[in-house]
Amino acid sequence: APMEYRSHRIVRGKPFAETHVPHVYTESVDEATTLMVEMVDPVTKLVIELHFSVMHNYNAIVRRAVAINRTGAEVRLERLMSCTVDLDADNYHMTMLSGGWARERQVVQRELVDGLTQFKSSRGASSHQFNPFMAISPGRAASELGPSVYAFTLVYSGNFAAMAEVSESRRLRINVGINPETFQWTLGRHESFSTPECILTFSQHGLGDMSRDLHHLMRQRLMPPRWRTELCPVLLNTWEAAYFNVTHEVVVDIARAAARADIEMIVLDDGWFGKRNDINSGLGDWHVNRSKFPYGLDQLVREVNELGLEFGIWVEPEMVSYDSDLHRRHPDWALHVPTRGRTTGRNQFVLDFSRKDVRDHIVQQLSDLLCSTNIKYVKWDMNRHLTEVFSHEFPPEQQGEISHRFILGVYEVLGRLTSAFPDVLLETCSGGGGRFDAGMLFFSPQIWTSDNTDAVSRVMIQHGTSLAYPMRTISAHVSAVPNHQTARVTPLKTRAVVAMCGAFGFELDPREWRDEELTEVKNYVTLYKQFAPLIALGDLYRLWSPFDGSSGRSAAWMFVSQDRREAVVMALAISREVGRLNPL
Repeated sequence: APMEYRSHRIVRGKPFAETHVPHVYTESVDEATTLMVEMVDPVTKLVIELHFSVMHNYNAIVRRAVAINRTGAEVRLERLMSCTVDLDADNYHMTMLSGGWARERQVVQRELVDGLTQFKSSRGASSHQFNPFMAISPGRAASELGPSVYAFTLVYSGNFAAMAEVSESRRLRINVGINPETFQWTLGRHESFSTPECILTFSQHGLGDMSRDLHHLMRQRLMPPRWRTELCPVLLNTWEAAYFNVTHEVVVDIARAAARADIEMIVLDDGWFGKRNDINSGLGDWHVNRSKFPYGLDQLVREVNELGLEFGIWVEPEMVSYDSDLHRRHPDWALHVPTRGRTTGRNQFVLDFSRKDVRDHIVQQLSDLLCSTNIKYVKWDMNRHLTEVFSHEFPPEQQGEISHRFILGVYEVLGRLTSAFPDVLLETCSGGGGRFDAGMLFFSPQIWTSDNTDAVSRVMIQHGTSLAYPMRTISAHVSAVPNHQTARVTPLKTRAVVAMCGAFGFELDPREWRDEELTEVKNYVTLYKQFAPLIALGDLYRLWSPFDGSSGRSAAWMFVSQDRREAVVMALAISREVGRLNPL
């Protein structure tokens, strides 16, 4: 049924009443003006309110839609997109980010032909495969400098769809929002439903200006204000150093070795809790494993702090192992369809975050953990996606709501924890970069970019990620060689330069450093600390693209200070023919 215009109003600021839901925020009503257009179905009286918030200090319009049930009866929503935009031009090209595990967010460009082009996720997360970002350029594929670009970035971490449909008259319609294939929502009388926000940006000068506009907005009005200008600590994660074989002695030895290189934080990764010796057990039991840590976490943290390092910890709160005390007590807390078999991924199930009792339990467990000792950083992981999406808490007719309710539940838990512990730095993760999106950045100022720590692979991954997301949000670590994912051997300088172009850290065993390696690592740590303000807070200019064959598979990124007085260039030769050199 066609919706008819009823009225509109213009208000100062950017109204947003929902708690713990990611959104672009303002700190004054003078920062934005919002147009609210009320559309109504003349037959059913269902109202759709379209919000257009113009950000005065940023080159962006923020879109969302709100369905309001004034029909006098129950309504079932099956499709409600965050934004719909129509464009006219002779031809169009799309720039998107796609890939898979260990090769996330590769830059892909294609010409749009007649019919529908779409990419989407039905995995319960934004996914490794596709990212909720799209750029449209008229005439030709977009480059750093041109042509003009229309960009759409969804502030959402769950199932999404991005669609571009070219009509027979060469009119282009863009739709971005929750994936309708996995979505239904029942609206009772007088109830409302709001879509996730979509950030719309326009650049007259290609992808470069588009990225800088998005980066400015995300750093200043999407990420947590507490971490807006604070630089991330140089950390070392224990995963590739010890995997599950962490103990009190091992972690203290790693910390002692790391301290010699001026590393600032040790992060205790998987294996510290429950009966967790491999991937088969323990998830959900967030209490310390006394066999590995007989003195408890508090004594471990004290010893790490005495070495001059801060302490962080890894958790995977959305998951539960079959072999865990939590699952034995509450088997109904896992998402699954009654009377049917359950599918495990990485030998684990997904907890039903649509349930209030599950959310409250997780908040209590993690609050107890964070109150127990001096933890300054949390890495929040999610190592499998959603299958058998069915909740015991809701009736059959509401099961189409569970995927969306799940991600709203995750947002609520993240919001409650970050509000209660504002000085704990949160880094989110999903089997690497499977949930790197604007929704997560609302809570987490940095995100684990990929489980692939190989420097050559990371150049491609980080370059693609930077199209939409600030470099300071890209968690990047120096790892050992041969690399644990690709077996590739690269010089320490290459690994360090790539990792410096993000939230810098290490993913290796520092106990293996020889004296000359220790000196080199220490020098790179010092160099990073010198350049970190430029990299984290400056403007990014992508000079060479690793996706452009004419550059000889090279990459170069320039970071320029806001006052334009300082700049640093990081350049890398990924591969090249003998006798062909890029000038430096």
